[in-house]
Amino acid sequence: MPEEFGDWDPEIFEKYGREVISQIRGHFEKIRDVPVAVPREPAEQKSAVAADLPETGELFERVLADTWEKVVPGLVQWNHPSFHAYFPTSASLPGVLAETLTAALNVNSMLWQTSPAATALELVVLRWLAAMAGYPQDADGLLVTGASLANLYALAAARDHALDFDVRERGTGGPGAPTLRIYTSDQAHSSVDKAAITLGAGLANVVRVPSDDRYRMRPDLLDEAIRRDLAAGFRPLAVVATVGTTAVGAADPLERVAEVCAGHGVWLHVDAAYGGLYRLAPSLAGTLEDLSVGDSLVVNPQKTLFVPLDSTALYCRRPGALARTFRLVPEYLTSAHEGDTTDLMDLSPQLGRGFRALKVWWVVRTFGRAGLAARLDGSVAMARRLRERVSRHPDWTCPAPSAYPLVCLRYTPEAVTADPRLSEGRRREITDALNARILRKVNASGTAFLSHAVIRDGYVLRLSIGNIRTVGEDVERVWRELDRIAAAELAELTGTTAWTDPA
Repeated sequence: MPEEFGDWDPEIFEKYGREVISQIRGHFEKIRDVPVAVPREPAEQKSAVAADLPETGELFERVLADTWEKVVPGLVQWNHPSFHAYFPTSASLPGVLAETLTAALNVNSMLWQTSPAATALELVVLRWLAAMAGYPQDADGLLVTGASLANLYALAAARDHALDFDVRERGTGGPGAPTLRIYTSDQAHSSVDKAAITLGAGLANVVRVPSDDRYRMRPDLLDEAIRRDLAAGFRPLAVVATVGTTAVGAADPLERVAEVCAGHGVWLHVDAAYGGLYRLAPSLAGTLEDLSVGDSLVVNPQKTLFVPLDSTALYCRRPGALARTFRLVPEYLTSAHEGDTTDLMDLSPQLGRGFRALKVWWVVRTFGRAGLAARLDGSVAMARRLRERVSRHPDWTCPAPSAYPLVCLRYTPEAVTADPRLSEGRRREITDALNARILRKVNASGTAFLSHAVIRDGYVLRLSIGNIRTVGEDVERVWRELDRIAAAELAELTGTTAWTDPA
């Protein structure tokens, strides 16, 4: 066969496959010597990979070498044991291998008939994940690409449920159409706002309910907001409660929120993308929220169960609600339904669907429920030890405790916070700036990568623990580096003589 036709011969694939696996092995064997991130100017990074469109094929050895020399060094290493920013998306090696096989098979699980085993396996892992989350295992569900889309799909179903006319035919506008309102806490994820934009509700109709001193939605104020809107003629679309907020890892009081929703007949969607699967951790048994009260739910194995991106589970315990919103079958997609079959394309707007279930299946089977629980408990324990270390330090605080392994740190040196010459506002301004400088320095060092949040106490460093390779010494090393950088920044700010306001 001429070179310009056809694929690699299988033996060539195996040869290079072995080389790729070998290089991945070397990467992880030396991962602690790899910088988590290497700051580069955008022009430098673009220049490193810039190239003209190749006219003819290149040697794969060159492609592979360029990948490790030009691409990998410019990545933030999300799969690094010292990556602690945002939320972890830790890919275990069984999941990596599953993703390889998934790519090779390249099936489309849109219909039962397009790949029966892929659909059947997805239903199995959805049942497993529901059991882990304490959600009804017979709920409608599917795997989607991320929590943001899961929230959007759930709210679309909630919108159609809230309106007393056929949204599919009429749309949401027209004479007499009510203004729809979405209620969520002032700590909720921005995907709720994006869903409001996408669904046509608009940002002006996202009602941000104030949170309490632990950053949890206040059910009493939620009830007041709904009552006030009903009196004004608005129509509640849904309430979105969060279990594991982005900024501090707070959990809304679901039972009380659910009571408010039930009292007004409002759909309750629970965004438990981060916190939902920590119910597995033995040390947290009996202390977490009951997710089963939600009409719909999102949990995220890609955040907590060491499954590679992307894999998120969306559930709805209102039978048929997702299908009533999204099912649309043109003639070319009609198929015979003999026996108990499911077409997963009916539950979301997406038609072509990758085989996401295999990597979940491999990871859960490889580690087992007990193994996953032990690993989650390990992350919880590392976070607890870090909080204990911080509590003993005179210049650091943990201003927002969480049940989950998300630790918020704030450097509050007495040299600034107790200086009588500074106003309270000026003390906070300087302390915020110090913490921002610490974050930039530690991220630039390559020893760790953190993100930040701004809460009532001010600017805080977020240290999220959850990589499958992270051990206690990794967390201890990051803590020592943060404290070292903080002391150096304070010394530079104050100088070696009397304190002078840098303003």
